[in-house]
Amino acid sequence: MLYYLFEYLDKHYNLPGAGLFQYLSFRSALAVILSLFIAIVFRKKVINFLRKKQIGETVRDLGLQGQNEKAGTPTMGGIIIIMATIIPVLLFARLENIYVLLLVFTTLWMGVIGFLDDYIKVFKKNKKGLPGKFKVVGQIVLGVVVGFTMYFHPDITVKLDDNVQVKTHTVELTQEQIDNKETKALVTTIPFTKNNEFDYSKIVSWLGENALNYSWILFIPIVIFIITAVSNGANLTDGIDGLAAGSSAIIVTTLGIFAWVSGNVIFSDYLNIMYIPRTGEMTIFITAFVGGLIGFLWYNTYPAQVFMGDTGSLTIGGIIAVIAIAIRKELLIPLLCGIFFIETLSVMMQVSWFKYTKRKFGEGKRIFKMSPLHHHYQIKGFHESKIVARFWIVGIILAVLTIVTLKVR
Repeated sequence: MLYYLFEYLDKHYNLPGAGLFQYLSFRSALAVILSLFIAIVFRKKVINFLRKKQIGETVRDLGLQGQNEKAGTPTMGGIIIIMATIIPVLLFARLENIYVLLLVFTTLWMGVIGFLDDYIKVFKKNKKGLPGKFKVVGQIVLGVVVGFTMYFHPDITVKLDDNVQVKTHTVELTQEQIDNKETKALVTTIPFTKNNEFDYSKIVSWLGENALNYSWILFIPIVIFIITAVSNGANLTDGIDGLAAGSSAIIVTTLGIFAWVSGNVIFSDYLNIMYIPRTGEMTIFITAFVGGLIGFLWYNTYPAQVFMGDTGSLTIGGIIAVIAIAIRKELLIPLLCGIFFIETLSVMMQVSWFKYTKRKFGEGKRIFKMSPLHHHYQIKGFHESKIVARFWIVGIILAVLTIVTLKVR
């Protein structure tokens, strides 16, 4: 909203300094400062409110060291992250931008699903929370909305090199978009390859030219899978103090770099990467989100004064997935979100092996002492602060490798 106010003041009254709001870098800086301020300053009121309402963590007895001390710690702290993200975005972002609208919808939608899960756990005293099928339905709805928007909205386009040939589908573009050589296409980036643009439409091209108009039937399930996988991965990672928030801050910062260069015609041309018009505005959302995560992390590191709950973890995963899809970097998720990936994989391996050995030998066996993986190291005697710090280091290494894909092909 302040963007439009200062745009008006600059245009009609030539107010000194008002023109600064036209710059992404200036608004991004304001967004991260304000989000940090909200997360750090107002967190005390939020935590006190949660304590007053007795909204505390219910701990299942898993036999982990220091586990019982966490009982009663205020949960649903993901509300802090959501507030610290949404308020700066509403103030500093261009709200007509389709990417910003998608991310705001994602934040509120996944926040509601996570909130319902936490509400059932805390107030209904049901440790299972919201049934898994309802979470999946919520993630599917988000995937459908994001997929349809990415496919059909005329403002979601790309600009490729003239020598890159892709198939386009029938969405009417403005004359300005046509003049700028923007294309409506289902393309993404394949890491570590020379000609690294991949067109999803090629998968259905064997069905004929008319099949191109129905390639959304393939694209939307892919989007649903990515959102569900990353959202659940973030949820599984949120098991010890600071792990999910810190890992997510590293991931989102990296995605912010990609959004910045992909939405800037000069940087994208210099790096010889896909130029995605209008994605630069996502930088405002991303910097606000990073500020919210870091501000929350201040009180979530060991010993945590507040937990994010599913209100935070499901929202974080959904936002990360949507940002990656929007900037056409979803195929980098297994690398960039390697912490989420290995945590999810450890659970899948543990459950699958246990069921297989129980069926074959009559007694279930385990690969890890406990899953997700961070609990395995806890049982081995590692302090959770050491586990978190080392996971962060791995996350930073994966982030650097992800950024390297900009030039290594």
